Amino acid sequence: AIHPLAMASPFFKSIPLTELGVRFRQPGSPLAHPLDDGDAAVLERSVSETAEGLGSDTRAYTRLMGPLARNTDKLIQDLLGPLRVPHHPITLGRFGLSAIRSAYGLANARFDEPRARAMFAGIAAHSMLSLRRPPTAAYGLMLGTIAHGYGWPTIEGGSQKLTDALVAYLSGLGGRIVTDRRIESLHELPRSRAVLFDLTPKQVVAIAGDDLPARYRRRLERYQYGPGVFKIDFALSEPIPWKADVCRRAGTVHLGGTLEEITAAEEAVVRGRHPDRPYVLLAQQTTFDETRAPEGKHTVWAYCHVPSGSAGDMTQRIMSQI
Repeated sequence: AIHPLAMASPFFKSIPLTELGVRFRQPGSPLAHPLDDGDAAVLERSVSETAEGLGSDTRAYTRLMGPLARNTDKLIQDLLGPLRVPHHPITLGRFGLSAIRSAYGLANARFDEPRARAMFAGIAAHSMLSLRRPPTAAYGLMLGTIAHGYGWPTIEGGSQKLTDALVAYLSGLGGRIVTDRRIESLHELPRSRAVLFDLTPKQVVAIAGDDLPARYRRRLERYQYGPGVFKIDFALSEPIPWKADVCRRAGTVHLGGTLEEITAAEEAVVRGRHPDRPYVLLAQQTTFDETRAPEGKHTVWAYCHVPSGSAGDMTQRIMSQI
């Protein structure tokens, strides 16, 4: 995976990941967003360098992202945690005034050219929501801010390295991990102060339903699942020969075209349809982490969003977008 949040996370900062064998690798650029005409928007670590590549939207991008990028740590401290009185209300307020909007509305209001609008839409579409829906702008702003502040890195050798580090740290604190043990009732667990579920709402009901307040249980039972993903792993003899050379140094490439095209694709998914031209998220780790493939070879993975419960094959549509 690509890990935009790993370096920014206050929790991960509290763990000696480097000592536990985790090494983050940064691509030349966090993100590229190519367009059909051979042009591309590129998000660089520097706000000013990013803005310079956005034509007439240079000043608009600097005004929008500059203050957020300068206060990344303050913003993350308030965003990545439980709801509470913010530690940095002015910084959070500046973020909130734009974040509360839809990504489509904010991109149209702030930018004049297709490059900046498309790049923002591609980042915001990580939300897996209709981009016409508030507050999808928040996803674009937060992930964009993190890209400037921390980059969008991968973990050398694979994400398993992070899992191994967390397991080692937990074990060092006296924790124990039990696998291959199916839990069907909350009462099968030992007494404890808290139980944390990394499950979906209906799975939680199946295990703990009798111990939940009736009103809360009914809410979980009515939960409507959102879109899923269709993912492909590619084993390649060489890097993808992108029409826009700048895409070759980006760790992540968003394929979806213009703001309007990405919005239409994501709207189709939300409405239960498979778009002909899906918004595709593509990661090319071997361009900056040679440990991820045999010598001289490359790997790429790509995925698109699909309707909830989809069994459709999106292989050809993803390949067409690439």
